[in-house]
Amino acid sequence: MDQPLRVAPLRVALVTSSYNFIADGVALTLNRLVGYLLAHGVEVLVFAPTADKSAFPHQGTVVSVPSRPLPVRPEYRLVLGMPAGVKQQLLAFKPDIIHIAVPDLLGRAALKLARAHGIPAVATYHTRYETYLKHYWYLAWLEGWLKRYLRDFYAACREVYVPSESTRAALLADGLRDNLRPWPRGIDTQRFTPDKRSDAWRSRLGIGADETVILHVSRLVREKRLDTLTGALKQVPHRMVIVGDGPDRALAERELPGAIFLGFQGGEDLAAAYASSDIFIFPSDSESFGNVTLEAMASGLPCVCADATGSRSLVVEGETGFLVHADSADGFATAVNRLADNPDLRRRMGQAGRKRALTFGWDETLGRMLGYYRAVLSEKKTTP
Repeated sequence: MDQPLRVAPLRVALVTSSYNFIADGVALTLNRLVGYLLAHGVEVLVFAPTADKSAFPHQGTVVSVPSRPLPVRPEYRLVLGMPAGVKQQLLAFKPDIIHIAVPDLLGRAALKLARAHGIPAVATYHTRYETYLKHYWYLAWLEGWLKRYLRDFYAACREVYVPSESTRAALLADGLRDNLRPWPRGIDTQRFTPDKRSDAWRSRLGIGADETVILHVSRLVREKRLDTLTGALKQVPHRMVIVGDGPDRALAERELPGAIFLGFQGGEDLAAAYASSDIFIFPSDSESFGNVTLEAMASGLPCVCADATGSRSLVVEGETGFLVHADSADGFATAVNRLADNPDLRRRMGQAGRKRALTFGWDETLGRMLGYYRAVLSEKKTTP
């Protein structure tokens, strides 16, 4: 009797500079992807820098790549390349596909290795790094070089998965090759829901039942447009809650002495913070998607966000919130105050935002990535 043909499991090497040492959007998204792949029989090996203490329990097996704290921003890790021993481990794993998440020196080394050994390399696009430079005067001169580097890096990948149509349009305008494929993010609508609204949460912070709460959630760094945020909130006569931490927290605290700063929040605490607030403000113009905006929408909050990549693909102007130029603190203040003064408008926009958020499911999103992998490998097999 013939033995059934055994089909080897798909093997994916994920190469990233952010995976478990900090709970940012890149790391959390990639962990969710790895968990999904493992649950569907895919073998995954993650190659990433690590720290002495992880920020959260990570998914899968991680091969630690030597790194050091990034100068000026020590919460991040600097990787100078891929040592020979790590390369040997990657090749010994015999991946069918190499997935690169960050276009840094580690990512470049992985791309070079993939091309040298005929392994398909794909990439996910997470962050508009080129937009960061204008906020650091000593780096601004690098913007042109960085854009050229990113064009060359992503052009060398088989496919690049982008989180929003607005990001795709911006990248094409910057001259990137059109090997871009959509990969939006998902949202856990059972975790982020208006049902998590808590009078106890508000009472603990000294917030009255009838007070309007303006919420901001992000890492507190200048590229999140803290200048616009603080300039706007100085013109808002309502309670302000800031969730998040980062090297520029002290600056924000000086500018907004009346705001409540909660620091980093996770789990049910974060869900309660969203649902127990009334308006979400997010002026960042460096997002490729905007996870926090989608979390706010799922929690039933109208959103006032930058008219920029990411937010532009989530917020429907005049229906789920307002889009304002990222430089306009006055424009943000006007939109927030309009919502604060109109409870019916807040309620309608919050309900519309929740309805829109329900269309962003994780299962479909993660399954799409697995489908992309299989299509790339199928294409490789049929290419003469």
